[in-house]
Amino acid sequence: MGRLMRMNAAARSGLVGILTVLACGLAGSGWADEKSAPAPVSEPEPVSKSDAKVEELEEKVDVLAEEMGRLKAIFAVPEDLELTSFSGLGPAASKVYKRASGLSIGGYGEVRLRGHVNKGDNDSDDIFDALRAVLYVGYKFNENWVVNSEIEFEHGGTGGDGSVSTEFLTIDYLYRDEVNARVGLLLIPMGFVNEIHEPTFFYGAERPEVERVILPSTWRENGAGIFGTISERIYYRAYAVNGFKGEDFTSSGLRGGRQKGSKAIANDFAFVMRVDVDVADGLLLGGSFYTGQTGQEQSVVSANAGGVEVDLPDARLNLYEVHAQYKGYGLSLRALWTQAFLNEAGKLSRDTDQNLNAAIASRMKGFYVEAAYDVLPLILPETKASLEPYFRFEKYDTQDRVQDAALGYTPDQSKDIDLYVAGLQFKPIPQVVFKVDYRRFNPNKGRGDDQIQGLVGYVF
Repeated sequence: MGRLMRMNAAARSGLVGILTVLACGLAGSGWADEKSAPAPVSEPEPVSKSDAKVEELEEKVDVLAEEMGRLKAIFAVPEDLELTSFSGLGPAASKVYKRASGLSIGGYGEVRLRGHVNKGDNDSDDIFDALRAVLYVGYKFNENWVVNSEIEFEHGGTGGDGSVSTEFLTIDYLYRDEVNARVGLLLIPMGFVNEIHEPTFFYGAERPEVERVILPSTWRENGAGIFGTISERIYYRAYAVNGFKGEDFTSSGLRGGRQKGSKAIANDFAFVMRVDVDVADGLLLGGSFYTGQTGQEQSVVSANAGGVEVDLPDARLNLYEVHAQYKGYGLSLRALWTQAFLNEAGKLSRDTDQNLNAAIASRMKGFYVEAAYDVLPLILPETKASLEPYFRFEKYDTQDRVQDAALGYTPDQSKDIDLYVAGLQFKPIPQVVFKVDYRRFNPNKGRGDDQIQGLVGYVF
């Protein structure tokens, strides 16, 4: 029995040896079936340094792409924002209010050629002028806080008559539709073009004279106030601003008295308010009122007073205007009436040594009516361009009433002017405009040069 067990053990040992040799031989000779061979258990291959670097770069690219998208949302100027007015500002100046947040850039420009049809002994030069290049820069910090500005380069630079000016610079707090706050260098909300003076949004190669000499566009002063919209049809703005500097008024109007935010004397403040109502689709009615003293507690050396220093009178100015506008079916209509009343104008004229026939008026007045019609859709119904003949009649008098006739002050009748403007305006696209017009000046006394004008303008 023991012998048998020893033999079986020997047989088993020999059999294992034979099978081992046979398996090695088959493997070495390639006869083994690979599919039948058991899969070896392998450990995970280590990640190479190059693979790790690629993964790291991919992560950085993802982060960079996300950051670029964020910066684009903040700083990119959207091209699809509709150019419409906000709170009375020009449409291009209003772009920042339509953004969720971030930077907004806009602007406009005008280049004008003006020729004179000389009358009498006048020999006025024709002038080709890079009239304006304007940049709007605004930033919306969040849904409440907005800073907005207009920087204007006039007449091609700072040499000669050229200049660089801040037309407005404001900080707004947007609370709700009905009431918001504004502070800074403000555009005075009177008339049509003082706030909206981009060339594609008014007719003529020159702004209406009534809105230059009586409503002295562009008119801006430092101040603060509120603005808003009531019931989606009533728009208002109400500001307290520094007053005019009355010693710089002339027989030609109020323009010289503007302080323009430049170290403005603020001993006398003024109040201005405007209200507009959308009466019906396309029809707007409104008006504005300004009141304030103009003396600014200043004194001058007056020859009329014997060469001694005298205090200027307070000389309160009350100025108002009413206006109406209709736009629809290719037709554009505008009308505006304005009057200015200056008390103590006679004393102001004496103290500032005005000429007897060029006094500062106690009353100034003016109005204009304007019509335009887009004829291009009658020819090309599908066109996006426009071709508009326009006509404007203006009548204004910056010497309508003069005080102290007993001292020899008399109105200058050459300042009582009828002005006829006829022209043509072409917009190949809404942002670019070409204008040509003829201006005929007809003063009550004397003769004025007529003018032929051509202008190209843009807005973005």
